[in-house]
Amino acid sequence: MIRCFHCDIAIMAPTNTRRLWRADGSRTAHRATAHADLLGLYLKRAAEESPRWVRCSTPTAAFAHEAKIDLAQFEEFLFASTWADLDDPIATWQDFAEVQSSLVAQLCGRRSGIAQGPPVDIAFSVEDRIFVSCDGRLNMPDGEVFTEPVKESAHGWIASTFTAIYRGVDVGNVRLELKAEKVIGAEAEKNQRYLTAMLDSDEDARRLGEFGVGENGRIRTFSRNMLFDEKIAGTLHFGLGAGYPESGSVNESGIHWDFLCDMRDGGTIAMDGQVVYEAGTFTL
Repeated sequence: MIRCFHCDIAIMAPTNTRRLWRADGSRTAHRATAHADLLGLYLKRAAEESPRWVRCSTPTAAFAHEAKIDLAQFEEFLFASTWADLDDPIATWQDFAEVQSSLVAQLCGRRSGIAQGPPVDIAFSVEDRIFVSCDGRLNMPDGEVFTEPVKESAHGWIASTFTAIYRGVDVGNVRLELKAEKVIGAEAEKNQRYLTAMLDSDEDARRLGEFGVGENGRIRTFSRNMLFDEKIAGTLHFGLGAGYPESGSVNESGIHWDFLCDMRDGGTIAMDGQVVYEAGTFTL
C-alpha cells in the first residue's frame, strides 16, 4: 500500500556539513539524475501545499563553523534572522507579508528583466511568469521574492560574489556564461570537475530554474548555508536546475543550485525598461 504524508517538517541539525566533500562528482550526479522525478513530484506537491511544509535550522557547532563564528554567535544570528528575538515576531512577519504582497503585485505582469552590476549582466523574459513572495509561512528564516525566467530567454553572465556550495562541496566563486538560458561556459575556482558533473547531470541542469531577490534585512552576512544566504538583503540568486511550479516553472532536473550575487555596490534590476531595484533595494 502506498502511503502519502500530509505535513513535512524538516529541522536541519548536521554534525558534519562536509561529509560529501571527497565524494566522486560523477556519483553525486548519478544520484541527482535518479532522484529527478521524485524531486519534481515533491516540488509539485509542495507548490500545492499538499503536503504543508516548513524548513528550519537549529544551532549546531557544524553550522557555526561554516559561518566562521562560535556557537553562541550563531544562535544569536539564527534567532535574529527568524525575528524570534523580537517581542512579537508573528506580527512582524505579518507586516512583512503585507509589504511583500504589494511588491509582488507591482512585479507581476512585467515582461522583461535585466540585472546588471559588478557580479552580473543578464537579460531574461518573465512574461506570463508569477512572482512569489516568501514571507514566513514556509522556510524559516524567510524573506525573498522569486520567479523563473522564461525558458531559453536568458543570456549574459553571472559571477557569484560568494563561494558556491552544493551538497557540501565548495567550488569557490563561479562564473557562468549563458545563451538561450543554457549555461555554455562554467568556470570554478576549484573542484571544476564537480561543477561540470553537476551541470551535466541532466538536460535542464544547465538552465535557469529560478531568479530570486533576498529581502531579509536581518541577514547581512554570508554563512555558507543557503537557507539563510539566499535571503541576504541586497543580493540576487540564480538557481540552476529544477524550478518551482508555483512560479510557472517548467524546468525539471535532479539539482537545484543557487549562485549568489551581491548587488549592494551599485547593482540594478530593470523591468520593462524601468529601474525597479538599485544598490540592493527595491525602488517601487
